[in-house]
Amino acid sequence: MSAPPQSKLLSALPARTDPGRSDPRRTDASKGLTVFVLIVVTLYFGREVLVPITLALLLTFLLAAPVNWFRRFYLGRVPSVVLVVTLALGALIGIGSIIGGQLRDLASDIPSYASTIEGKVATIKLEALGRFSHLAAGTPPAKTPGPSSAAPAGGHQGVKPPASAQPSPMGVPAAAMPSPWELLAQYVSPLMSPLATIGIVFVVAVFALLQREDLRDRLIRLIGPDDIHRTTLAMDDAGRRLTRYFLTQLAVNTVFGVVVGIGLAIIGVPRPILWGVLATILRFIPYVGSFISAILPIALAAAVKPGWSTALWTLAFYFGAEGVTGQLIEPLIYGQSSGLSPFSVIVSAIFWSWVWGPVGLFLSTPLTLCLAVMGRHVKGLEFLDVLLGDRPPLTPTESFYQRILADDADEVLDQAELMLRDMPLARYYDEVALPGMQLAARDAELGILTVEQQENIRTTINELVAGLSEQLDKKRPRAETADPSEADADGAPRPDIAAWQHPAEILSIAGRGPLDEPAASMLVHLLEQSGIGSRMVKYRDVSRYSVETLDVSNVAMVCIAYLNINGSPAHLRYLVQRLRKHLRPGTPVLVGLWSPEDSTIRAEEARIAIGAEFFTSSFQEVLKCCEAIAVTASGQVEPAFLAAQP
Repeated sequence: MSAPPQSKLLSALPARTDPGRSDPRRTDASKGLTVFVLIVVTLYFGREVLVPITLALLLTFLLAAPVNWFRRFYLGRVPSVVLVVTLALGALIGIGSIIGGQLRDLASDIPSYASTIEGKVATIKLEALGRFSHLAAGTPPAKTPGPSSAAPAGGHQGVKPPASAQPSPMGVPAAAMPSPWELLAQYVSPLMSPLATIGIVFVVAVFALLQREDLRDRLIRLIGPDDIHRTTLAMDDAGRRLTRYFLTQLAVNTVFGVVVGIGLAIIGVPRPILWGVLATILRFIPYVGSFISAILPIALAAAVKPGWSTALWTLAFYFGAEGVTGQLIEPLIYGQSSGLSPFSVIVSAIFWSWVWGPVGLFLSTPLTLCLAVMGRHVKGLEFLDVLLGDRPPLTPTESFYQRILADDADEVLDQAELMLRDMPLARYYDEVALPGMQLAARDAELGILTVEQQENIRTTINELVAGLSEQLDKKRPRAETADPSEADADGAPRPDIAAWQHPAEILSIAGRGPLDEPAASMLVHLLEQSGIGSRMVKYRDVSRYSVETLDVSNVAMVCIAYLNINGSPAHLRYLVQRLRKHLRPGTPVLVGLWSPEDSTIRAEEARIAIGAEFFTSSFQEVLKCCEAIAVTASGQVEPAFLAAQP
């Protein structure tokens, strides 16, 4: 024996929670916060161990592609790994030697550059002080003598000559020369820690490359033994994205460094090779790396010559090179995004630089990319994809519901206009508006939405329909002699529906739900765009006391719009019976628009119990059914759509 309608309706409502019990959502949130704090503390205090291991694993992703390339030539795993790591280590040593040689040569020229900078600073100070004193005295400032002007005899009073020009005191013993061990401790000791870190990185990278499959299997066992398929997809996606990111970034940054070196050599900045290598390395820092690398070359350009033209040309060159690379070349080469939002890249750079220092700046993007990929594939870490990924945080349906809930008709209309560039109006109503209104209808039935909110939602949707109607009418002007039945809303040829051009041919009746009226208005809008006459009738106009006054003289079909229906549809069955008494015999009745999956009764059972000829769950099905019946009414052959209906 089936349960009564009241029990079905009550079973669809969410169970009430006991206020005395603890909310499980709060417990989960507190656990998540505790885990996050523990992870941050571990990252901060364990950076001496974690940084080399992380660098080694990321280096593994970079070297995996050339290792696979050598293995294709039957070189073997061990020789391929050894060869690739040796080449990488040689390249690192070569870059380090180039940087060291350039810095040594630059250090020998610093005294001459310093005198030029001091002269410019002194000139700026004198100029500013002279202008300020004349401004305070109310007299026009005097012209500052140029570099060619002769200085007064004796020089400026109170200004000491440079220390280098003063004679050295006699009789002072020369400083004792340091011993070789002292020189070794002075110059080699600071390099021991970086060299040890580099050695650890390469050793770990060698073992990671040699045992890559074993490490992958262990990680799968550790992370997702219950869902090996999803975990494998996540790891493959992370490896593919990281490898593509590293190789592409390395290629782009290398080209950028070469261009910077050539450009600075043409401008006349000393040591252009050093600044090109520095630009290549620092550009791995997101967004600001190239501008950080420009600080020292610009300062050096200001010290090369007395004027400021060299520094200005260097500044303009860096801005131009970074603009072309970041806004033109990178989007063309990458093709698709790395999967991170720009905001998450900035925030991650701040976080990882705080946790791991300058190394964290270089590692911030790849580490954040790994977290976003894990959040995309692992259900429990989905929040990482929402926070860090570049995918929209809300689906179009959720965004539609949020905007109508916020009573923002302009944003709803703007979203609709953007989506209508790639889809027809009926599809937008079905895939975005209809599910969004069904979410609102469920919340209204559960008492989540207030009466004022429901009224605001109805008003917002009506404004959306009116705005879309105006936009579509402007885009599709009709000639006076054109037959509106010759084309549908998309301009495609349509069947002959000339018999249904009267404005009252289809009666679109709204259900008694809080948002059924906007749904009926959307249906009228779609039918009008298709060239079929229609008008909307509210539920109170077909009540037991008002149906007698309803004008049904020209009605050829009735469409009843319900967004949600649960339990026994007795009220809908009685509505159809009332309409049958006043409609012409044989007038078809269509009900629907609720999703059968979200209802407590099946669609076919509801259609039979209601006594309607047709049931549809989407606006596009309503349009097909109405057009099919219109073709039949015009004397054409019965379409396949009607033949498939029960």
